[in-house]
Order: sequence, then C-alpha cells, then structure tokens
Amino acid sequence: MKQTLKTLLPSTVLQTVKNTYDAVRRLPQVPDAYLHPWRRKSRGRMYEYRNIHAGKRCFIIGNGPSLKRTDLSKLKDEYTFGMNRIYLMFPELGFTTTYFASINDLVIEQCAEEIAALPIPKFLAWHSNRHFQRLPEDLVFLYTTYTGPQFAYDLTRRVWEGATVTNVALQLAFYMGFEQVILIGVDHNFTSKGDANKTVVSDGDDPNHFDPRYFGKGFRWQLPDLDTSEIGYTLARDAYQKAGRQVLDATVGGKLTIFPKVDYNSLFE
Repeated sequence: MKQTLKTLLPSTVLQTVKNTYDAVRRLPQVPDAYLHPWRRKSRGRMYEYRNIHAGKRCFIIGNGPSLKRTDLSKLKDEYTFGMNRIYLMFPELGFTTTYFASINDLVIEQCAEEIAALPIPKFLAWHSNRHFQRLPEDLVFLYTTYTGPQFAYDLTRRVWEGATVTNVALQLAFYMGFEQVILIGVDHNFTSKGDANKTVVSDGDDPNHFDPRYFGKGFRWQLPDLDTSEIGYTLARDAYQKAGRQVLDATVGGKLTIFPKVDYNSLFE
C-alpha cells in the first residue's frame, strides 16, 4: 500500500500528508509543552537569551575522536556549546563550556544527576523532564520533537531535533544572535554500524567519541541517523546564509560535507 501511494502521488503531496499526520500525532504533547509550569518558566528564561550574543562568534563542540587532535585550550575565552557527555573532558580542560545542550532521552536518563550538577546554563529536551525532581535556575526545557523538519527561529516554541543535538545547538546559537558558528569534533563518522536510531548496549570502551567512557560498557545508546542529521544541517546552513551569517566546519578530518571547511588553527591567527 505504501509503495503504491509513493508511485501514484507526487513527492510534495506525500510530504504534505506526512507532515500533517505527524502534526496530528504531536497534538497530545502540546498542552504540557506550553502550559506546564516548568515549560512556562523555561519559555520566559529562553526569551532572555534572544540575540544576547548578536554579532559574536561561537564554537559548537561535537564529541568525536577528532577532539583528541584539536587544541581545545584555544577555546578558553570563546563562547562555546558543549553537548551530552562533554563534561567528561572538563577536568582535563580546566574550564567548562559556556552552554550545555542535550536532547537524547537515553543520555539524559542515565546522566541526569551529572547534568543537573553542571554549573552552566543547560538546554534539555522537554520529553526528558521526568528525570528531574526540580527545575534548576540555570535549566531551560526546550519543546523538541523527532518529526516535523524545520529550522526554528523562535526557540520558545517547537524545535525539531534533526537526529542530533548538534542541530539543536545550531538553532540555539542562531537564536542567541551569533554571527559566525564554528563546528569542531563533529566527525560525522561512526565505527558502530546498524539501523539508525536502534537502541544498543555498549559492551566495552566507546570507539566513537573522545573518551572511552563516553558510552562505556553497559551504557544504552542509539545508533546514529546520519542521513536525517544532514537534512537538519542543510536547513541550518540555508537559514544562516539567508540571514547573512555563517556556519563553518573546523573538525579535524571530519566527514561532514554540508558546511564550508576551515582550518581550526587559522581561526586564532
């Protein structure tokens, strides 16, 4: 039946039907996403970040193995976004990132206490709120969804996750007004293979990130969906270009080809 519809209907019609179906499925989430006390506070806090860094540059730090070949000491006085378990690197770095973001429910579930203890502003997916007993003053819950591809200009409303927290960080950076955003550690390449989004349990050291403990033995995580993430990256690239802003990729040896490449060290000359 699905194949017959694909044959009979134009792709634009099919996409419209799919988007409408996804929107209807999201309807039960809407009341809490806008009216829950934690979300009302989060929306108020989010407004305070709008264009707070207008005209500045920032770095979004992915968690790929290439970070071990990147001189991160250069970032001490830069605006930075860290994601997921980046905090494993903080003791070695000697400083934290400016901001922190995480949207994956498995990561947040298993690391909620560690995340809550981070002394920096945090942006987390609303669907993970059940893992917290209270709303810390420096935490913003974002209403993120798996479906409905879009680049969000207003982060007090719905934000598409784009299959990776890096896409959410790109939307956060835009909302905050950053003129230039530089990606590092976004290797876009995983040793572990399998069906996208499939939940697996790590059976040893993590070869896909900067630290073997990242998704170490016993950690539950989802295999990457690189194709969907590229849809999000393309939306981000186009949104930044349309606004006269720029996203650059300074990842050492990265496989992502959506954004213009730049030599990391040249950014500090």
